[in-house]
Parts: sequence; C-alpha cells; structure tokens
Amino acid sequence: MSLPCLKDHSIDSLRERFQASGIERWRAEQVAGWLYARGVESFDEMTDLSRELRVQLAEQWSLRALEIDAVQRSLDGTLKAALRTRDGARLESVLIPEEARNTLCVSTQVGCPLACSFCATGALGFTRNLTAGEIVDQVCRMREVLGGAAEITNLVFMGMGEPLLNLANLTEAIRLLVHPKAFGLAPRRVTVSTVGVVPQIEELLSVAPIHLAVSLHATTDEVRDVLVPINRQFPLDVLLGELRRLEGVNKRRPVFFEYTLIDGLNDSLEDARRLAPLLHGIPAKVNLIPMNAHDDSEYRAPSPARIDGFLRAVAASGLRVTLRRSRGPDIQAACGQLALRGGHDHAA
Repeated sequence: MSLPCLKDHSIDSLRERFQASGIERWRAEQVAGWLYARGVESFDEMTDLSRELRVQLAEQWSLRALEIDAVQRSLDGTLKAALRTRDGARLESVLIPEEARNTLCVSTQVGCPLACSFCATGALGFTRNLTAGEIVDQVCRMREVLGGAAEITNLVFMGMGEPLLNLANLTEAIRLLVHPKAFGLAPRRVTVSTVGVVPQIEELLSVAPIHLAVSLHATTDEVRDVLVPINRQFPLDVLLGELRRLEGVNKRRPVFFEYTLIDGLNDSLEDARRLAPLLHGIPAKVNLIPMNAHDDSEYRAPSPARIDGFLRAVAASGLRVTLRRSRGPDIQAACGQLALRGGHDHAA
C-alpha cells in the first residue's frame, strides 16, 4: 500500500496531521519551505530537521505525486509535459515562456466529463479528478523541467478538465500555491477557468483573490448549447446573473471571458455586437482565441480578415478585448488541443 502524499494537504491541514502523529505543528511550515520554496524532493535533504524526524516523516509520507513521461518543445518555445500519476493515469501540463513571465497551464482532471464540442480533452471522456497533490506537483515537475533557469510566475487552470468539478482539491492546492511559506505566488498571478459551474463560483472566489476566467464562446444559448453542453443546465442568463451578483468580481478583478472564434458558427459581426450588451454590468475583459484545429473536431478558425473584423467590432463597443496568440499548436499544446497525443521527445 502506497504512503499518503504530503502534497495533498495545505499547511493548515498538515499542521493537524503532524500534531496527530506527535510532530510539532510548526514543522508543517518548515517542511513546506523545503518542499515548495526550495524544491527539495527528499526528507534526507531537509537538513534542519533531526535525523529521527526525517526517518519518521519518510515512513509516513511520500513526496512525489507525479512523474514525467515525456516533454515536447514547440517551435515557439512552448513546453508540453505528459505526466503520470502513481496509479498510472496520464495528464498534460503546458509551460508558456514569455519575455517577462513563465505561465504554467495546469490540469485538474484526467480527461473531462463536459464534452465541449470544440475541445479535444472532452473527446477523451472522464477518468477521475486529480488530487490536490497531483495538481500542485505539476508546478514542481515543470519547475524541474525549467531546471532552475527561470521561475514559474503565473498559473492558469486551463488545462485538462473542469476545475470547478474538482473544487475541494483545487482549493486545497490554491491554498498551497499562494501561501507565503509554500510557493508564495501572488493571488493575482493565479487564474481559474470554468465553463460556468454556477453553484461553485462564489466558493472558489472566497478562497483567495485570484482571477476568474469564464469560457463563454457564444452570444446565444442556441449556439452555446452546442459548444458547451453544460449551458443547458446553467444558461447564459443564469451564469451572467451570478457574475453580476458576486462581490468577488470588481474592477480590480474583472472576469476574463474566453471566446473561441469558430468559422461560420460564432464569428459574425452580429455576435461581436451582442457581446457588450450581454456582458453589461460585469467588469469584463474579452480574450478572443481563434479555434485551434485538432482531429476530434471539424471546426476551424475564421480567416484573418474575419477575425480582425470581429476584434474591431468588439473594441468599438467599448469592451476591453485582446486577441490571444496560439502557443504550441505544432505539438498539440494550444487551447483545446490537450488529448495526450504526440511523441516522446525529452527536450527541456
């Protein structure tokens, strides 16, 4: 029987478990500092702990939740890692290096149960939720891939799975990610994306002042029902009404609305002009994402001219809007492409 993983627990949770096994509560911060801030992966290396305590911890806890199966490097520098859990499940994380920051796209589930029609992960089906340790260890493993040359500065929960369907493990992971004695990330550098699991949004925003991203992708329920089937359960008026109500949404923390542009389906000027009245009353920023093609969908991106016309129409309406450049499409690492495809190049 495998040992429980220490990374499954926030520092507060670990204090309680240490106390229950006769270890001083304050040791939780000490161990977390080694594990997360310093990147140590062995109790033997935690040199300010007594030898007896290191032996006790090693007998009670494991430290690694994931191992690296493969790493691929895109022509644009994006890195995609296939990671393996202790029970043999596989998932992917994507690291996007930029001049001023390194952003890690984190997964929360093995596969996804929501079957959004434009997304390759949805075509995989659903295996299980990731544990908090498996979520956190994606940061540790990808930091290992970087090799100490640079730090991971930003996290976006936009990988495999719907984060709000794994809320308990997600929030435990976020507590570690933003804790000053653990990873110490500023909450403003953490973004969680959801297709709109309405009952869970308020609880998510109560954990820390992180950013919320909502996968919108359509301006009518008719189209969104096709692209994002959970819209039949939480239609646009319900989802947007909840966002208008929440205190955690404000000008300092606007909602990032993600809008995948699909040729002939949701890319008309009428759609562009509907966005501003649709989002009225919500501090918002719209991120336009041209469809990233993959084998599980016939959808394709609009022409550059049509994308530009859509962008201009949204901007003219007064909304803040950006056009997101696809990263890593040659290794199936771009938005909507994660489906455990690709080779086994261990470049890093």
